[in-house]
Formats: sequence, structure tokens, C-alpha cells
Amino acid sequence: MSEMRRDRGFDPRAALALCAVLLLVQCTAQAQDKGTLNPQPLPPLTKPEGPGSLAKELFARKTTPSQGPARSIGFYSHGCIAGAVALPVDGETWHVMRLSRNRNWGHPELIAFIEQLSEKAARNGWRGLLIGDMSQPRGGPLLAGHTSHQVGLDVDIWLTPMPEHPLTRLEREEMIATMAVAANRKDVDQKVWTPAHVALIKTAAEDPRVARLFVNPAIKKALCRDAGEDRAWLSKVQPWLGHDWHFHVRIGCQADSPDCENQPPRDAGDGCHSKEMERFANVVLPEHSAPHAGPAMSKLPKACWDVLKAP
Repeated sequence: MSEMRRDRGFDPRAALALCAVLLLVQCTAQAQDKGTLNPQPLPPLTKPEGPGSLAKELFARKTTPSQGPARSIGFYSHGCIAGAVALPVDGETWHVMRLSRNRNWGHPELIAFIEQLSEKAARNGWRGLLIGDMSQPRGGPLLAGHTSHQVGLDVDIWLTPMPEHPLTRLEREEMIATMAVAANRKDVDQKVWTPAHVALIKTAAEDPRVARLFVNPAIKKALCRDAGEDRAWLSKVQPWLGHDWHFHVRIGCQADSPDCENQPPRDAGDGCHSKEMERFANVVLPEHSAPHAGPAMSKLPKACWDVLKAP
């Protein structure tokens, strides 16, 4: 199941049932995978590239972006990005984690959002952002893990503040984020959860560029409880399984990307007493789920082939 797929055209309850038994779908992993200090290039493909090739195998082998202006193509879980820009791995108020994955790429507007959010969060008491997955250099499906993050408009932000000391390369690859959800999965861990977490997520959600913000259902429950009277921003916060040590921000399609498909809007209101919350109340993801094959190139937007083959 796409981690954050289109809200229309499928039965979410049926999808969750499939997710629970791992049938033909990919779920959001709860486990935190470590990186490596010695990333190895993928081996050559055994078959010629063509429309029937698995898109994830081709996009994962592109280590640099395509030339030209930035352009997001397709939907967040079904597309690619041309002209992607890298978020610098070090900033005064952010660090990129898991450098070996080479997933710190995105649309320039996503880069600007991250930099500006990090500055605002620091002023509000959050020491600095630890940045997880964004997109691959040309977007597209990932070999394992997320099925979204394909068009350069998604970013995972750890629920752990940046440490006071500069992180070593080993720490960036092996440091484990703090789990914010309690062991029983019903609420946040009160020993971890702070008003600073609420302020950080609120600051992100209030940005007009943000279309959706995904958190664990237990975190949405805590946000609903702690938000106070200013609740308009909660409408963008969608509960989704996983997301217990990070939250996922998705910004909207940009004017320079006419082939980008926006996320359908959510219902008005804070969503704190919705059927959506009830649906997730007693569902827990397995610790690991095997990645599925993903789409062939012929199933992605046609322009993604041009992005793949561009210099």
C-alpha cells in the first residue's frame, strides 16, 4: 500500500486489512534502518532497460539529478522529479541523516521550506532538525521502504532534536531516533513528548505550502489533546501507521510543475473525533514488511522516462 496514496478510489479499511497480513502491499516500516560508512554501487542490471523494467531498479541507479529546471511529475507515490536540488547536509539548524542513501534531493521549494522551518523551530526552542528521507536524485520509487517521496515534495523529519555536538558520519548512519509513541501504541510516551514537539509540528502545519502532515495516530491523539483553542492547523495533520519516531511533511505542487498531481484536500475540521481516528485505534504494523516489486516504467508518467534518460 502506498504510504500516503490518493484518498480517493480505494477502501481504506480494506487496505489496512491487507497491510496487516502483508498481502501484495508494502506498509510503512516501524523499524529504523541504519546506513553504512561504505555504500556500494548497485550491480549492473541483468536485462536491458525498457518499459517493462521495474522503475525502482532504474531510478535507484541514478546518483545525480537530471539537468534543467526543477519539475515534479506525477503523484507523490507515482512519479519522478527533473532538475532536483540537494539539501546541504549541514546547516546551522539542521543535519541530514543517513547520507549513504543519497535521498536528500527535492524541488527547490521543498529545500526552502526545510531551511525556513528549521530556523523558525530553532527560535521556538527546537534545537535543530534531523532530516530523514526526501527523494532520490531523480525521484521515482525507492528500492525499499517508502513508496511515496517520488516527486521531490516530501520530507521526513525526526522527532529527535539535533544534538548539541556536530554529528560524526558514523552517528548520521547509525544514530537511532527517539521513539515518541508509548509501548502500548495507544498514546505518546509521556517521558519523551514535550510542548516543543507540539510547537514543531504546528509550525510545519501552519506553513501555507504544506498540503499534508502525517503522524502516528497516537501522536495525532496527543496533538488534539494539547493543541488548545488554536486548532485550524490540525486539519492538515493526518494519522497514519508508522511515523512514531518521525513525521512526514508533504508540500503542494508548484507552479513550475504542470504535470504534478496534488494531494486531494482533507475534510474541514480538526479531525480529532473522526472515523479515521477510530479506524486506526487498534491497528499495529508488524515490525518489518518486505518491499513489493513496485511499478514497471510503463506505469509511470511518460515524462519520467525522459527524466531517467536525460544527462
